[in-house]
This record gives sequence, structure tokens and C-alpha cells, in this order.
Amino acid sequence: MTDQDNQLLELYESLRSAVEGFARMNETLLGAAAEKTRAVQLYWNGVLKYFHDFMDAYWISTSYFGSVERQKLAESPPMESFRDYVDLLQLNLRIAQDAMESSHKALSDYHLREFGETFSAWLNTVFGLEGDNLETLASRQAMLMERVVHAYPRAIESIRAEYGFHFDQGGYSKVAETDRFELYQVLPTNPKVQVSQGGKPLIIMPPFVLGTNVLAFLPKDNKSYVHAFANKGIPTYIRIMKDIATTPAFQVMTGEDDAQDTRFFCEVVKERHARPVTLNGYCQGGFSALCNILSGELDGLVDALITCVSPMDGTRSTGLATFLKNLPPRFNDLAYGTKTLPNGNTVADGKLMGWVYKLKAIQDEYPLVSFYRDMVMLSANGSSGTFNKSALAVNYWLSYERTDLPMAITKMSFDSYNIPITKDGTLPVRLFNRELNLKRIPEKGISWLICYGEKDDLVEKETALAPLDYIEAEVTAFPRGHLAIATSWSNPKSEYALHKRFGDKNSRGPVLFQLDLDKAGKGA
Repeated sequence: MTDQDNQLLELYESLRSAVEGFARMNETLLGAAAEKTRAVQLYWNGVLKYFHDFMDAYWISTSYFGSVERQKLAESPPMESFRDYVDLLQLNLRIAQDAMESSHKALSDYHLREFGETFSAWLNTVFGLEGDNLETLASRQAMLMERVVHAYPRAIESIRAEYGFHFDQGGYSKVAETDRFELYQVLPTNPKVQVSQGGKPLIIMPPFVLGTNVLAFLPKDNKSYVHAFANKGIPTYIRIMKDIATTPAFQVMTGEDDAQDTRFFCEVVKERHARPVTLNGYCQGGFSALCNILSGELDGLVDALITCVSPMDGTRSTGLATFLKNLPPRFNDLAYGTKTLPNGNTVADGKLMGWVYKLKAIQDEYPLVSFYRDMVMLSANGSSGTFNKSALAVNYWLSYERTDLPMAITKMSFDSYNIPITKDGTLPVRLFNRELNLKRIPEKGISWLICYGEKDDLVEKETALAPLDYIEAEVTAFPRGHLAIATSWSNPKSEYALHKRFGDKNSRGPVLFQLDLDKAGKGA
């Protein structure tokens, strides 16, 4: 071949290579466009899903608000109503500003990182370099959106088979019942453990707002607060609320009913084990347990108290109490969250109460922030089909464990967040028309362990430890937040397991506290 032929051949090969490269790039770009379109569709589907629950509670709140305000507007002077509405508008604007700022930060952090990945993929696509091209990047983004929007919610729903109590599947024994509650004994999941019949018994009182199931978080994975006690041979009982939607007696329950039902259960348990009971309340259950003891109804039946992340003086809260103080007094009223049931009974709307907690922490709980947080979490986990069980169970709790509350019980908590404990240690609520004074605890010789979370932003340290200003009690600090004691630290192999001593002050976990009471012969 002549030099001219060689040159033509080289030109042909260059042109052919360029055409093939151009075709491959076009194919890549078309594939990237298709995957990006799918990712965008899934993205907006996810945004709408995350906003749905938030807006659903919002529309419920506006319905209650309109119903109450129709009456208040007719009774209040026009200028007073005008000032209240201006104050409410200012609060709403502050909340909206916080929501927008946190959303902007979440979007900026995520998409700035994504921009760098996209630019690298563009260079790889144009110049044929190694690494992700635009199509593979878009495909990965679409797969992530598929996991966030569809696979993750399905996994959250499916975790119910492992999460919480399943009384119909064994492992529990029903021992007593009232019109409002059922009492179950929690049996060990460890077959080598036998319950000590003569051991000091314990009754656990779950929170009303958070629901019961969080205290049996993932029993098969050794993350269960109630089983942490039962698996040490402690006679462990839990008080289970009946379904408020179908139980009129629970709908109209008062604090006095709560105390009398607790007394009945304590009588049953004390007779079974011939020893006084330790009451153990988690969150709101701890405040209820304290009120029941201070009422005098449990005298001779209870000689020890354990409270975990329990709000004892809500006015000291830097979160919820501050939020309530910022509300114009006109709107700090339970009437704005009251639901009327078909039978005419009124209850506090649990879904709306959960929404108020989200408003209080809007920087972290705004739907767009939550959506991007899940995107980052699932992106870090890769494209495997498995999800972290604990994350699934927490999200199941957040999504499905909101229940309505009896108005009288809600009023007790409401008062505790608006009225401080008095200088002499008297709580802002009464039972049986009796004052509830903290000094009754040492007078009756009741041992008290107060546990709190160092990073709890729902029941802050100051709120949980308020009784220490009036009386002495043993204190144990746990790392992390509101649920850690019932989840991470309920695992007997964890660093802060409930049966261990830990921390600089050699603090006792609640299981060890109970075991030591038993060993010391408390109430024997």
C-alpha cells in the first residue's frame, strides 16, 4: 500500500472510532436520561410521601383550631383576638424560617456532593475514562430513590413481625385485668433462666404517648427493656393499655382510676411473690408511677421506684416547655388537640401530639430534612437488599405507635409542663383531692433510681432530675437519647447494659438496681 493509502486508512479508522465513540456516548446519554427521569419521578413521589403525614396532622390541627376559635372569637374582645393572632403568626414565621433553613442546609449538603459526582461522571462519559459514567451514576441514583421510596417503607412495615409484644405467640402470661389495663408477666427468652418465685417483683408502666411496644423493641436480637429484667430471673410484669378506640372505660380514665388499677395489680403481684413491688415507669409512665405512689394508694404495696427518662417537672424543659411558653396563652389550651369520638367521649389526639413534638424540633423533623437524612443513610449502606433492623423498628414506632390519650391523663402531663413543682416539693396535680409531695418518698422509705439520657432532647436532664432539688435519689446517666435505654442498652452485651455498673460514678443500671434490692432483702 502506498503512503496515501495508509493515510486514508488511518483517517477512516479515526472517523470510524469517532463515530463509534459518539454513538456510545449518545447511547450512554440516552440511558442516563431514562434513568434520571425515573430517579426524578421517584424523588418527587418520596417528597410527597414524607410530607403526607406532616400535612395530614396539620389539616387535623386546623380543623380543631377552627372549631375552638369559632367559639373563642365570639367571646373575646376583637383587639385581644387580633393581638393573639399576630403573636401566633410571628411564632409560625419563626417555625417556618427554621424549617426552611434546615431544609436548605440538607439540600445543599447533599446536592453539592452529588454535583461533584456528576461532573466526574460527565468527564468519564465524554473522554471515555474509567469510573462511573452518567448512565451508571443515574442508575445508582434511581436505585437509591427506589430503596428510599418503596423498599424502605415495605421493610419498615414488615419489621412488625419482630418488633414489640406479640402476646398471642407465647412468652407472656396474663395474670390480671381491669376495665382499662391488662397485666402480663414477661417470661425469659433465655431457656436456661428460671424466674425466681421468691424474688422481688417488678411492674413496668409504659408511657401513654410512646406506646407499649417500644419496651419490647427487638426481643430476638436481645434489645428489649422488659426482657433485660426477665432474663435475669426477676419476676417481671408489664401493664398493657387496652385499645382506647374500643374501650370507653379507658377513654374517660382519670388519674384516680390509674392509681386504683395500679393498686390492684400491685396487690396481685405482691400476693404471688409475698414481697412488695418495685414500680418501674418509662417516660410518661414514670410520672404516673410517681403520682400513684405520692397519692398514698400504694402504701404497703410498693417500696421501690425506677423512673427512666421521665418528665418530672416539664417547666424545666428547654424544648417542649419553651415551645409552649412561646405560644400566646390563648392557644396553650388542650381544646386545640381534643378529638370527639363517635360515642361522644373526648380524648387527646395522639397523632396531633406527635406533630407538636415535630414542630418543637422542626430543624430535625421537617419532612424534607427527614427525607434527605434517609437518603444519606441508605446511600451510605450501599445497594444491598438488607436494612438495619434497629432503624426499621424505630421508624415503625415513629410511623405507627401514636395513640389517643384520655383527657384527664393528658391534663396531668399538660399541667406538669406549665406549672412548676412548688418550693416545698408539691406537684402541680392532685389525686383523690390530695396534694402530691415528693417528701413522701423518703418518709415511706422508698428507694428511687432516676435514669436519664445525656443527649435526650425530648425529656432533658433538668426535667428528669427535678426531684433532686427536694429529696435524695440515686441517679444513673446513660449516653444518647430518649430511646437508648430501651433499645441499645437493653442488649446485655452492650457497654451500658442495664445489669452493669458503668460511668465515672460507677452508676447502676436499673436491672442491677433491682437485683441489688433483691439481694439486700428489700421488702422480704
